[in-house]
Amino acid sequence: MERAEFKFFIDTITGVTRPGRMNILVWGRLCWHSFPEALLPLPNALHVVLSNTLKAAPDHAHFLCQDFESAVRLASEPPLADLVETIWVIGGARVYVDTLKHPWCDLLYLTDVMADFDCDVFFPEFDREIFKVQERFPGIPSEIQEENGIKYKFQVFKRIRDA
Repeated sequence: MERAEFKFFIDTITGVTRPGRMNILVWGRLCWHSFPEALLPLPNALHVVLSNTLKAAPDHAHFLCQDFESAVRLASEPPLADLVETIWVIGGARVYVDTLKHPWCDLLYLTDVMADFDCDVFFPEFDREIFKVQERFPGIPSEIQEENGIKYKFQVFKRIRDA
């Protein structure tokens, strides 16, 4: 059985509103290798893996870039500029830090998991004077969700000013 939260995640990052468009999904190398390979490549998506050590894009990835700025440039210049609808950053931690600094980072889609887990990677702290939570956002459930006894809430933060 597919988890509802994971299905929501996949539906969100692969959803496009204009026919013929695709989303760019930006992954750090470790994040990419931790994703279930059987699900790759995802539909409506061009996968960009960021790495300073890889020499070629890994299996199922479409592009390899050294840093987030290179991925943004790739997505915003021909031939991809006319194809790309949204750039989604999937992770990991360093990619998130670089993304939060970028002026094009306008929205943060986060899942607030209301439980403690033994983890080694976390979403970085961010300035909540720059990004404000949106109490209501189209397509995002506003109520607390629960799955297998774990409560969580989807949240969207919008950039309201520059850093």
